[in-house]
Amino acid sequence: MYINKKENYSCVEENNLFESICQYDNLEKAFKKARKGKTQKKYVLEFEENLEKNLKLLQIELSNHAYAPSPLKTFILRDPKTRKISKSAFRDRVVHHAICNVIEPIFDKTFIYDSYANRKGKGTIKAIERFDCFKKKASKNGTRTCYVLKADIRHYFETVDHNILISILKTKIKDKHVLHLIETILNNYNAKDPGKGMPLGNLTSQFFANVFLNELDQYVKHKLKAKYYLRYVDDFVILHPSKKILAKLKEKIERFLKKELMLSLHPDKSKIIALSKGISFLGFRIFYHHKLIRKKNQRKFNNRFEEIKRLFKDKEIDRDMIIKIIEGWFAYASLANTYKYRKHIIRELNRYFPIPLEE
Repeated sequence: MYINKKENYSCVEENNLFESICQYDNLEKAFKKARKGKTQKKYVLEFEENLEKNLKLLQIELSNHAYAPSPLKTFILRDPKTRKISKSAFRDRVVHHAICNVIEPIFDKTFIYDSYANRKGKGTIKAIERFDCFKKKASKNGTRTCYVLKADIRHYFETVDHNILISILKTKIKDKHVLHLIETILNNYNAKDPGKGMPLGNLTSQFFANVFLNELDQYVKHKLKAKYYLRYVDDFVILHPSKKILAKLKEKIERFLKKELMLSLHPDKSKIIALSKGISFLGFRIFYHHKLIRKKNQRKFNNRFEEIKRLFKDKEIDRDMIIKIIEGWFAYASLANTYKYRKHIIRELNRYFPIPLEE
């Protein structure tokens, strides 16, 4: 495992991490996070109806090391690519948030600046803005050729090795009860290979995904000295004016992943491409001086728009909520050259969701 000597990687010696996770106040805070955006869901309302009782029961189970997660519910999601999502029971999601409330701050401060997924103040928009910054510097404002190593990890969530993940977590966490609880959650997922894999859809999986690939981040930034590198979950890019140098970096990254993390790059999705040909990244096709939204992402939003129309007709959603959804999409779409497209959406918005007349 790669350790950057310049960073403070001393272990967290606190022995009360588990107690912090089990505290009622932390569980209550975790419940509020878990229900966000789902306040009207039946399972949330049922849990909230006897909130104090449910949280105290969860607290007792955790404190007595008797907590056992419910079996995951698996379904297929096409948005637009096909993915297998494993959904946890709501009370288990409360536990996931309770864990992350306590241990996420410990690890997040060790992450590199340019890790953009599932972190406060980061996200897709920030990642694209950073890519724009990198491409200007690497190409000297488009005056010289720029190449991009665009890569992702093959079957990432299915192949994360539990033993390696736990060994990484142990560099910061010494509380054996916390580690046991994490192992319990990891082992609740039935992957193809025993001792490997995390379910797509779990908060803990998103967090552990960053912890695991932080090893790669540290290696690329501090050992390989790749200046223009950024990662979003298992997708990452490195920009450089030399195709030859990127090829050498790719070889070293492949060796590191195989040796240290038992992972491999996707053979079809890991390539060195000239920026002039356009780089597909986070739903955009990025060129030197402009960006386009990929058609499958437009189709995804168009399908969402049709669903919104149905919900509005059935009075399951109001205009204010629709405006928030459209604003969120516009914040993303405005990163590309979409002026005419956004004007079209505004016309559709006013057509199907007119401002109600005052009585």
